[in-house]
Amino acid sequence: MIELICPHCHDALLQTDRQWRCVNGHSYDQARQGYLNLLLVQHKNSKQPGDTPQMLSHRQAFLDAGHYQPVSDAINQLLVAETPARVLDMGCGEGYYTSRLASVLPQAQLAGLDISKDAILKACRRSKDIQWLVASSARLPVADQSLDAALCVFSPWSPEECVRTLRPGGKVLIVGPHGDHLMALREKLYDSVHPTPELIKSLPDELHIVSQSTLRYALQVPADELANLIGMTPHGFRSQQERQQALCASGIEGLEVAMQMVLLERS
Repeated sequence: MIELICPHCHDALLQTDRQWRCVNGHSYDQARQGYLNLLLVQHKNSKQPGDTPQMLSHRQAFLDAGHYQPVSDAINQLLVAETPARVLDMGCGEGYYTSRLASVLPQAQLAGLDISKDAILKACRRSKDIQWLVASSARLPVADQSLDAALCVFSPWSPEECVRTLRPGGKVLIVGPHGDHLMALREKLYDSVHPTPELIKSLPDELHIVSQSTLRYALQVPADELANLIGMTPHGFRSQQERQQALCASGIEGLEVAMQMVLLERS
């Protein structure tokens, strides 16, 4: 298992049966579904942080239909080449990418972490062999220099926490949308399309880029599945319902996935 630390005092957590405890007496019970909740109340930004249950359901249906399998395959190819023994998926959502990565790294110790309890509950149903955690990527409950690799797909991440938790020579793969990702969809939903934020704005001295690439492929989504594509993203609540309904009724041509992948190494 991934080496965990107490979110209160940062000392090591040790497991006894279904309870995790540090030397200072802080204890955390493992849920019957298998996950461990290490998100402190004072670190929640809302009553239910993370994606809504509706967004998660849309995303699970869309991903399980295989539309982003090429993205998952590319992630797996990059990380398998590093032969990591201990891997953390930061912001794992309902566990699609984590579980597919586990299938090609059968000897590795994998953990998936998300701030959304609802997401982790879905992840637990995907796999009982992965260590699932409710926690924040801004405060990883992971021991210093204990990870060989980390992954972050469409999620916020902390470069400083990656420096702290990765061993020297460890890698972190950051995956996010290119500026023209799903541009045909965005142009239909909005009068004007806002620029996509930079995937990586700045890096600490201990992290440097090993490789970067953009994965592109045509995306064919049946009209009756467009609601999942729209609903799994912020477009579902940012764009007008009338435009969403019109798209779902008529369908859309010319969709293209454009995904940036940046592999970083800790010095």
